[in-house]
Amino acid sequence: MSRPDLSSEKREAFLPVIARAFAEHGYRRATTAKLAEACGVRENVLYRLWPDKKAMFVATIEYMYRLSADAWSNVIAKVGPGQSAAERVLAYSSEHHGELGLYKLIFAGLTETDDPDVQKALRDMYARFHKFIAQQIAVHRDENNGKIPRNVELAAWAFVGLGTVVGIGRELELLGPVQRKNLMREMGALLLSGGD
Repeated sequence: MSRPDLSSEKREAFLPVIARAFAEHGYRRATTAKLAEACGVRENVLYRLWPDKKAMFVATIEYMYRLSADAWSNVIAKVGPGQSAAERVLAYSSEHHGELGLYKLIFAGLTETDDPDVQKALRDMYARFHKFIAQQIAVHRDENNGKIPRNVELAAWAFVGLGTVVGIGRELELLGPVQRKNLMREMGALLLSGGD
């Protein structure tokens, strides 16, 4: 009798550790030896699960997206008095944006966009974030105004940019915690409303 294949479970168990290591060291400085050490295994164990370091990095981008999407889905599922789903996501993001430091994966990935696999992973991740945010804005505006202005797509990209600015502000210590929270909350509310 053959042993069951536990590869997907092992990948899922290692992904949070590998993501933190890439976020801490960046793509180039995170050697497979460092990644294996962080996971408490030998390098050959990681190579049984992924073909190379790049595949590990690409997997962490997907992991980061899933983590965010799951958190937002949980927030949306909670019914709050007088708040739309978009407002609940905005309030959550204002409080928790960047606290795990995984936004650094995006910054690390942006230095590797000459690699088509990394570029595709980032493009797909951003497209999925954009789609989710645009849907939330459209529903929010429809519920509150009865009409959906044409600039929902642009507003969604502005939200993506807002998250990036907050990450830069955190990373370079240009914005303190209260400033980051206020920036996200106040500019996010303006984007949600369409500037009304």
